[in-house]
Amino acid sequence: MSYVLALDQGTTSSRAILFNQEGAIAAVAQKEFTQFYPQQGWVEHDPMEILTSQMACAVEALGKVGARPRDLAAIGITNQRETVIVWDRSDGKPIHPAIVWQDRRTAGFCGELEKSGAGEEISSRTGLVIDPYFSATKLRWILDHVDGARARAERGELAFGTVDSWLIWHLTSGHRHVTDMTNASRTLLFNVVEGKWDPELLRIFAVPASVLPDVVWSSERVGEVTTSLGLGGVPLAGIAGDQQAALFGQLCWNPGEAKNTYGTGCFLLQNIGTRFARSKHKLITTIAASAARRLEYALEGSVFIGGAVVQWLRDNLRLIGSSAEVEALAAAEPDTGGVVFVPAFVGLGAPHWDPHAGGLLIGLRRDTRPGHIARAALESIAFQVADVLEAVQSETTSPLGALRVDGGAAVNDLLMQFQADILGVPVVRPRVTETTALGAAYLAGLATGFWGSAEDLRAKREDDIRFEPKMDKSEAAARRARWHRAVERSRSWND
Repeated sequence: MSYVLALDQGTTSSRAILFNQEGAIAAVAQKEFTQFYPQQGWVEHDPMEILTSQMACAVEALGKVGARPRDLAAIGITNQRETVIVWDRSDGKPIHPAIVWQDRRTAGFCGELEKSGAGEEISSRTGLVIDPYFSATKLRWILDHVDGARARAERGELAFGTVDSWLIWHLTSGHRHVTDMTNASRTLLFNVVEGKWDPELLRIFAVPASVLPDVVWSSERVGEVTTSLGLGGVPLAGIAGDQQAALFGQLCWNPGEAKNTYGTGCFLLQNIGTRFARSKHKLITTIAASAARRLEYALEGSVFIGGAVVQWLRDNLRLIGSSAEVEALAAAEPDTGGVVFVPAFVGLGAPHWDPHAGGLLIGLRRDTRPGHIARAALESIAFQVADVLEAVQSETTSPLGALRVDGGAAVNDLLMQFQADILGVPVVRPRVTETTALGAAYLAGLATGFWGSAEDLRAKREDDIRFEPKMDKSEAAARRARWHRAVERSRSWND
């Protein structure tokens, strides 16, 4: 067996990455898929396009190195979290488009739940907050708004899952309806203290237990691919939501270790060990992926619009032709020219949790150029991460020595240097930045013996790249203060 295949199903694209015994990338295939915005604040995907794009990537990646299914030790799956798909158990067809984690259609219902006083009960069981971000309210919306869906669910005819469940169902021809601990912990239906679906949470959200998948460990053989799409017979052995996969791929396996992933959104996780603890600063507690098959936890702060702001510059303002062009455009200017950009396109995540905040571009002048806006967009990513890290650090007495980073936008040197400057601590980027896919591969490879132990994986780690802070601390503080004033304006925009 020469490779482990990671299926990395993200919010805007599907990818497949082959990793060899050294943990190096042997081949990559990627396909973007369609984003649908049927109403203001709504975001949907076509589940069948997710499936076909992911399968096409898998076959393409194998073809690039001439590999066959017998060359694969295992498949690991990592996925956009919280996105909801409901399908018919008899034919595997979705009954509604996938409702994406960014979707805000259930904000009103979340407000009603909060006013009812259910927040404390829900948070004590899930470690989460009531927000449209998570799966339960999206699932309830489908059951209530698709004709006949609730009755069919009660009769056991429908299946619910996050994207990992959807892929595994089809990879196994409907023989396995499963999710792992990390994805289950993002639904608002799973008791993370007891490690099981919670009857009281199901009652609160009016979700019948019959639609739920079985919950497995993140590193465990759960079945074999039974389709004829070029992967037949390969073990499925690793599953983790994208951010927990990245935490595992960054080797943050000990309490206190932290990483930030720069993807469509930004997600900062800090391992807090095997003891469940709730945040005092609007962070959430989530289950971390573990190869030890035990409950481990992480504090998490989520930024909804990270790298997606660059796509917005490309697709909405048409300032760039491709996302890769943003660094050169931003570098054409020495600063933002006074422009501040708060990309609250779908509200604000941690530490604010304000679904009603609106995007804000402020400080425009006659001499404002595209480079100023591009630089402000990149800086907005770093400012949001800094706010989350400040909240994370307030939960611990151990100062952060460095921030480990990964994800697509982490390859942007200008952004990483500004991140170090605004934080005042080094930013450390691994040579292999695809740590989300790498984490899924690690989980699958450890479950099947492709890698012998965690120590083997640490030994294979290549040298990292460090960005040391260069900005004067007083200047960094002034920049953050101006950012915070803009954030407060964005939060009052819809008042």
